[in-house]
Amino acid sequence: MQKYRNCVNGTLTEAVENYEIFDPANGTSLGFSPVSSEPEVENAVQAAIVAQPDWAKCSDKERGELTATVAKVLEKNSEYLADLITKEQGKPLSGQGSRLEMEACVLWTQVPAGFSVGPQIVYEDDSRKDILNRVPFGVVAAIAPSNWPLMIAIWQIIPAIRMGNTVVLKPSEHTPIATLEMVRLINQVLPPGVLNTVTGDERIERVLSSHPGIDKIVFSGSEASGRRIIENSSHNLAPITLKLGGNDAAIVLPGTDVDAFAKDLFWGTFINMGQSFASIKRLYVPEEDYESVMSALGAVASRMPIGDGSDENMLIGPLQNRTQYDKAQELITEARESGCDVRFFGEPPEKGYFLPLTLVGDIEHGQRLVDEEQCGPILPIIRYRDVNEAVASANRFPSALGASVWGQNLDYARETANGLEAGSIWINQHGAIHPMVPFGGNNASGYGCEFGLEGLKGVTQVRVMSIKK
Repeated sequence: MQKYRNCVNGTLTEAVENYEIFDPANGTSLGFSPVSSEPEVENAVQAAIVAQPDWAKCSDKERGELTATVAKVLEKNSEYLADLITKEQGKPLSGQGSRLEMEACVLWTQVPAGFSVGPQIVYEDDSRKDILNRVPFGVVAAIAPSNWPLMIAIWQIIPAIRMGNTVVLKPSEHTPIATLEMVRLINQVLPPGVLNTVTGDERIERVLSSHPGIDKIVFSGSEASGRRIIENSSHNLAPITLKLGGNDAAIVLPGTDVDAFAKDLFWGTFINMGQSFASIKRLYVPEEDYESVMSALGAVASRMPIGDGSDENMLIGPLQNRTQYDKAQELITEARESGCDVRFFGEPPEKGYFLPLTLVGDIEHGQRLVDEEQCGPILPIIRYRDVNEAVASANRFPSALGASVWGQNLDYARETANGLEAGSIWINQHGAIHPMVPFGGNNASGYGCEFGLEGLKGVTQVRVMSIKK
């Protein structure tokens, strides 16, 4: 069985300890992932420290060209990496799955390659000239989650190296294999030490994020994990970009033709089996439209084939791990026992971490399925009588990564959206991210933003040169 390896200073390293990774769809062994030791973390950080000055001295054009070359490597190896994502993470190859994730990896690499954040004259008069420059922090610790393991890793890696930082990446312990293979391929074109990896659980996360050689941290994960990262960073005072979970709300406006939006509402909820930070976790619908919304979404859900994502015909896969599966089962059981209107769709396989697509109506705030981010293929649908009531309910929780409003009257939708509190607010779509559009959370969903010029600025620090004339 294959043993996958970390890459440190451009070289694949042998680990003393390894653990086995299994396919969540069928339990098949995929191979062994390394577990980094504290000395191995030290080696990775030191490699990044040594490589960073020369990498920062490369011209903006040179780094842009190398970033564009990385995009070509990703594109060339997309099918190989998509297959690994499906086997390790669970999302299907087809539809809104692993091939889509790889397309995003390529696009989110190509776009920063063409950006440039040059010097800016911020003040000038007869006596002085002040120039603002953006310079790299140094070494960036990137800590990626399991839901979109390669795409989110690319969001963290590419802006950092584009702006002259070097990176030590720790993938999720649940999904390390595809990430390690992606980094191995990328390192075929990057100078040694620019991109390094370490692997392991919370212990390695702590060692990396508290290391005195780390100058900046970029983290995506749960709110609880984000709080740990903040505590760890007190040891090195590294600034952090945090993208945490989101209990995203969506509001269907009165009089909306739900059938026209049913497919988009479905994928805004159930993409990646509901395991996305910016997907719909709560749907608010007018009381008089409750049954039509349930029926419209149920009609879409009933047509979705559920199974092993390696089968090209499947569009819905398993949950990634046992912990998420057990929590989702628990939430469904609680909803049924409390008398909610629970409706199941699809015929999932008995083996693997599969669940049916689940709509839960007649549910209120105070129940866990509404109050907690479920990260599974379950959607609570909450009735409302007044739009202002729905907006207030949507704003009830501090996990404000995204929100959306749905309706044919765009003026009414924009007016309603203005009352929502979230990092991104979409109209007639949800989770519609773009590499040129800044993306980040509010309140308990984190701080700082990614993507576009703002994202590049987020992995740099300001240095002002003031010249007396």
